[in-house]
Amino acid sequence: MAPVTTICRDCLRESAEHPLACKVCGSDRLLYHPELAQLSIAHIDCDAFYAAVEKRDNPALMDKPVIVGGATRGVVTTACYIARKFGPRSAMPMFKALAMCPQAVVIRPDMAKYKRVSGEIRKIFDAATPIVEPLSLDEAFLDLSGTATLFGRSPAATLAHIAREVEREIRITVSIGLSYNKFLAKIASDFDKPRGFFVIGRGDAVQVLHDLPLSRLPGVGPSLADRLKVDGLFSVGDVQKRPESEMAARYGDTGQHLARLARGVDHRSVKNNREAKSISAETTFEVDIGAAAELRRRLWPLCERVADRLKATGLAGGTVTLKLKTNRFKLRTRHQRVNTPTQLAETLFRAAEGLLMKEADGTKFRLIGVGADNLSDADAPLADLFAASSDSEQHHAEVEKAIDAVRAKFGKKSIRKGRADL
Repeated sequence: MAPVTTICRDCLRESAEHPLACKVCGSDRLLYHPELAQLSIAHIDCDAFYAAVEKRDNPALMDKPVIVGGATRGVVTTACYIARKFGPRSAMPMFKALAMCPQAVVIRPDMAKYKRVSGEIRKIFDAATPIVEPLSLDEAFLDLSGTATLFGRSPAATLAHIAREVEREIRITVSIGLSYNKFLAKIASDFDKPRGFFVIGRGDAVQVLHDLPLSRLPGVGPSLADRLKVDGLFSVGDVQKRPESEMAARYGDTGQHLARLARGVDHRSVKNNREAKSISAETTFEVDIGAAAELRRRLWPLCERVADRLKATGLAGGTVTLKLKTNRFKLRTRHQRVNTPTQLAETLFRAAEGLLMKEADGTKFRLIGVGADNLSDADAPLADLFAASSDSEQHHAEVEKAIDAVRAKFGKKSIRKGRADL
């Protein structure tokens, strides 16, 4: 029996033929690749996720350009595909996006809603395979090895089923990349968006990668890209022409890594328990702030948000990170280790406050953020309570524990610390 090379994305019919339309349902949404039955690593990316959810919940927005993000001083979180035709893109300053597309409808992000929707999508993924590695709320890697016996269909057909279920149940669309490793699966999912399904096999990986700019390779930022250009390396194809040994000699481990990626080599496995590397929170101001007292006041609620997430996930942070962005969009990041891995907002605040006071030199900032890094498992709901280095530290832990108990019973706004009024 000839191997499956074609799948109908609408009725999931599999065949070894290559017809112009499905012989069962008549659909022309056919997926063809000679290695289709041999590939099982996928990357699924929701199409303009935040904007898609907003359009789903408000049909009046369906044919309008929609941008999800902060006010005029914020940045674009997501731009729908209609808006993208005019130029707006994710991470672009909002004022620039609105200059390109003044008719856009701007919507503030509703993260609680997006997390709920993401959870619903994750259930669909989990029903197909236990090996799911989320990258963010709207994208994940899936390993469908071994699912053919379970479902009686190829991994590619199961992916088409997932896309169909997301459209039917969640009422948004996804784009899928299928290949034999994570790197190529993620590259593939960027082709043919939205509602795409692109396949890269061993036989065509080098060819597909050949004309891509080097910026598409993980780890190639503007600085490295400029350095590569000096050596005449502009595209992935240019790297493919250089021996791996030459790339390693010129750029060290980075060069070797790029040489392997350029040839479609990636040995990473899909991990279904992706560990968080940091937990953070940030806010963009409506008006630039330079006063130390006001910056300090804005810092506290961010520390509470990070502390809440640490407690909810049973983690503690060993390093506190302060993030500031100037009104000229220059980023400042400062770090401070703490004596004991912490979940306490007070401990986070005191470390971040010390960093902030060194930066509050009159410079006006447009954004402030705080994060907990070097995460580890907490031994108790409030690790600091049992590892306090002083009576003062233990007092802060006891106070915070009491506040958490009241909030758990009566709601987040039922009580707040006096520091919130600073």
